[in-house]
Amino acid sequence: MTTEQMQILKDLKGLYEQNKEQALKDYFTFLRFQSISAESDYQSQVSACANWLHNYLKEAGLDTELWTTNRHPVIFASYLKAGPNKPTLLIYNHYDVQPVDPLAEWTSPPFEPTIRDGQVFARGAQDNKGQCFYVVQVLKTLLKAHKSLPINIKLVIEGEEECGSFGLSEILTSKKEQLKADYLAIVDVGLPNSTTPAVTLGVRGIVTMDVTLEGSRTDLHSGTHGGVVYNPIHALVEILSKLRDSTGRITVPHFYDDVTELDEKEKSALAFAFDEKEYYSLFKTSPSGGEKKYSPNERAWVRPTIEINGVSGGYAGTGFKTVIPAKAHAKVSCRLVSNQDPQKIGKLVAQFIEAQAPEGVKVHVHVHPGGGRAVRSSPSSPVVRAFAKAYSEVFAAPCQFIFEGGSIPIVTELAKTSQSDVVLVGMGLSSDQIHAPNEHFGLDRIEKGFLVLGQTLFLLGEEKKR
Repeated sequence: MTTEQMQILKDLKGLYEQNKEQALKDYFTFLRFQSISAESDYQSQVSACANWLHNYLKEAGLDTELWTTNRHPVIFASYLKAGPNKPTLLIYNHYDVQPVDPLAEWTSPPFEPTIRDGQVFARGAQDNKGQCFYVVQVLKTLLKAHKSLPINIKLVIEGEEECGSFGLSEILTSKKEQLKADYLAIVDVGLPNSTTPAVTLGVRGIVTMDVTLEGSRTDLHSGTHGGVVYNPIHALVEILSKLRDSTGRITVPHFYDDVTELDEKEKSALAFAFDEKEYYSLFKTSPSGGEKKYSPNERAWVRPTIEINGVSGGYAGTGFKTVIPAKAHAKVSCRLVSNQDPQKIGKLVAQFIEAQAPEGVKVHVHVHPGGGRAVRSSPSSPVVRAFAKAYSEVFAAPCQFIFEGGSIPIVTELAKTSQSDVVLVGMGLSSDQIHAPNEHFGLDRIEKGFLVLGQTLFLLGEEKKR
């Protein structure tokens, strides 16, 4: 790190300290909005959150717009005064959150942020309001202190990432010129642990589907009809069990046709190390699923998978009801890697499942539209290098390159529309309990997120526009 870069980081730390008290109050205001995008009862709260964030960015000194969609609004903000010779960084976040069920498992109300042991507990504390807020805060702080930013910045913050991003997807083409950028940073991922910095080079794609099996016209008495009719739940269990073989390999014909193995050079750049003891301590289970010939992080990052996300049918209440159900249902999803097309894979899986139908049972698979392709970035990209250097300087440790097993379907569309190189960054930890009760985010990581992004802006400011 040069003397100049050391001074920039020192100045950023000083600015953070000066503004952190008010910033924490503003963060808590942001968290109190019940912006649950998937449930229509919260539509007014989603809109109120969007309006608050729009005004907050405007007051911070950014040019702002509120883009309407068929669902929830998108906030677009920009600072383009750095000039045409400086690069433009487009940053993506989302302000919507997951539902809070089961409510009884929260130790404090999910929309009343509470600090315990240096952690902020609230729905959205990390995913993605916490990550969004340190982005907003560093821009606001720098504009307040210097009246300028070292590069051109664009923000796109959507309100329905948690339920498909359909609204943003539908308007992307019409916003192509406004979204054009050199680089795209998706600030919605995390770190291997609290002391190890890492830049994420990719996420997996996804396709989801509903499976329905139908036997008789109505539920039947299992005494009278047991052993006579084919129970749809038996059929469902048998069919689902055929999706993998004993080695964990997916048996759907042509499922792997477009999958390419990483070469040794690509593998050597990634931090595949996996701590099984730590994994067990966090989740009380062993990493024993998937394709057995690959290590846990290879399976999670660069191999496709098929998962059964839910099964229903018959009677599941208290007591007992001896029925053979008329119908059985399952939710199935596939996580995909580079070159795999979501709709092609969905069709292959649907055909395979439907072909297993036994006599007396109808099987239908509905593949959900959309989905998302996998994303993969190059470690030699200027934006990747800048973030990696900033992470190393803030954490005082070498930055690793990792992948993320989850999916952010809008990324490929947004990258294509903006014509930009992608990098995925963030400060999340697997122990933050996102999507679960008692979601939380460390105050120390909010500060580090602020510092990493701030330092990255100055590092990119040293780059010549490509």
